[in-house]
Amino acid sequence: MCGLEGCKPENAGAIEELIISVIRDVADNGVAYEKVAAVLHQLELSQREVKGDGYPYGLQLILEGLSAAIHRGDPVALLNIDPVLDQLRQEIKDPNFIKSLARGLLVNNPHRVRLVMSPDPGLSAAEQRAEADRLEALRITLSGEEKQKIIQQAKNLSARQESEDDPEILPKVGTEDVPAHLTIPEGTNKKTDIAPLTFFGQGTNGIAYQQIITHLPALDSSEISSLPLYTRCLTELGVGDRDYLATQSWQDAVSGGINATTSIRGTTSDIQALAGYFTLSGKSLSRNHKQLTDLIKQTFSNVRFDELERIRDLIAQDRARAEQSVTGNGHVLAMSAACSGMSPVAAMSHELRGLEGILSLKRLDDSLNEPDIAKRVVDGFASIHKKIIHAPRQFFLIGEPRDQETLQQDILEAWQGDNTPEDKGDNFSLPSIRKQIKQFWVTSTQVNFCAKAYPTVPVDHKDAAALSVLGGFLRNGYLHRAIREQGGAYGGGAGQDSDIGAFRFYSYRDPRLVETLHDFDKSIDWLLNEKHDPRQLEEAILGVISGIDKPGSPAGEAKKAFYSSLFGRTPEQRRDFRRRVLEVTLHDLVQAGETYLKPELASIAVISNTETQKRLGDLGLQVKHL
Repeated sequence: MCGLEGCKPENAGAIEELIISVIRDVADNGVAYEKVAAVLHQLELSQREVKGDGYPYGLQLILEGLSAAIHRGDPVALLNIDPVLDQLRQEIKDPNFIKSLARGLLVNNPHRVRLVMSPDPGLSAAEQRAEADRLEALRITLSGEEKQKIIQQAKNLSARQESEDDPEILPKVGTEDVPAHLTIPEGTNKKTDIAPLTFFGQGTNGIAYQQIITHLPALDSSEISSLPLYTRCLTELGVGDRDYLATQSWQDAVSGGINATTSIRGTTSDIQALAGYFTLSGKSLSRNHKQLTDLIKQTFSNVRFDELERIRDLIAQDRARAEQSVTGNGHVLAMSAACSGMSPVAAMSHELRGLEGILSLKRLDDSLNEPDIAKRVVDGFASIHKKIIHAPRQFFLIGEPRDQETLQQDILEAWQGDNTPEDKGDNFSLPSIRKQIKQFWVTSTQVNFCAKAYPTVPVDHKDAAALSVLGGFLRNGYLHRAIREQGGAYGGGAGQDSDIGAFRFYSYRDPRLVETLHDFDKSIDWLLNEKHDPRQLEEAILGVISGIDKPGSPAGEAKKAFYSSLFGRTPEQRRDFRRRVLEVTLHDLVQAGETYLKPELASIAVISNTETQKRLGDLGLQVKHL
């Protein structure tokens, strides 16, 4: 399969011809041995890496082997590709190997389908009209007895939804089953002439992970607005004498890819205070760690910002990806907007990666053909980078314990003579903020995303544990039934974010809007005025604990431990918060609701479409068009 998105349907023929011409060129001229070898290198990396931060690794392996198992194949052979890689390393030495594959499997293959998918903006409305017409035609044919039967079925369904299930019919896990101790990996710290270096010895199956981390320096407003684009472009551009294509080939040959990120979080005791770090990271087979170190150092020291067309392409790609994210990630964007007045980190997240960020990205992409604006973007990247490379730095390594000395030595040799800069500048900061948000975002979505948020407290506050449990308590006890089962939304819930000091309600792909906002309020009334079963509290506590205790990959757990400590979430602090979660009572939940979930404190953000906005009006919200 090969395809493009964001194209005009009338260009389908030209796109198909372009794809076929590339395949023919490969069949005639082959692919350079170095590029094929790099592909095999990537296959080995993907085979060796122990994943599992977002999905259990064992289950991943089972699903990978499932296709072979259901067709009476050998799932173990499918997972063990080492013998296949050994064979392919010999076969690719033949210059005709790739040529023959391209010719036999593709060029001479008579079976080919071109599929063009074009969006229909009127599809949802047409489907609703068709459904309404079908139901009206059906209603006309119903007898009085049949109508009464449908009414009774609706009453029965409502009664069933309101009824309580018997929890005793299922196996039960209780708080007494929760382990007393939270296991957190520990690293070793080493002071060197180059920079501080932290190493975590983990079972990585022969893969090394390396990061260079700097304090995020003070940036002006234009630099802050360019920060996500800078990190996006940094590892996609040329380095030194190499252009971006040659640099990509270099990355593939020696690493599993490198990327740049920034991390900005509020402190554990004050959401208006914050800390920020820049990270340039990569991974490789342990035997290639020296080459990975050189790649990271050269990228950090000699990245090029003169490839303007490449930067334009990357920004256009980001715009397309951001616009498409609204329908799949709208509840997160709505929550980000609703919380944007509660802390500096929340405001920055909304302005750079939220709905305001998408709006700014569209404007920038539309104006990049103007030379002055393009030059301003490039100059902004260079200005940010200059400040970062002169900020205090440290190194972070994860690898097999037996490889510790070798991996550390690779870094010391590569960076010899390039000592950590003295801290001569201010660290990154943002102004304090606390204001209510009332926004109605209009875009092309056919469904609604609703969010309501309340200002709360940071993680070290005595009420943070109760608020964290309260999210699951409201979701399980009220919101799931009201918003998903009865309201028809794909999902809905609530939760506390102690990094920004906010308690958020949300709905996902929701056919309703005003009614859902009212359901958020009704869930608070339910909390404060109804009698609750202790079992509901236990379930909510276990939900929070399962998130805390959820196992990750060996490398993922090391990264979480390192960055948590970097931002003040030490092992002692994390274990203390976990203990406080286990001690939450029903009284604590009611008290937290009374204290923080007051109607006059609520911020609201919804994402909908023009038709809904015209039908409902602005609802007292500021209307913004995406």
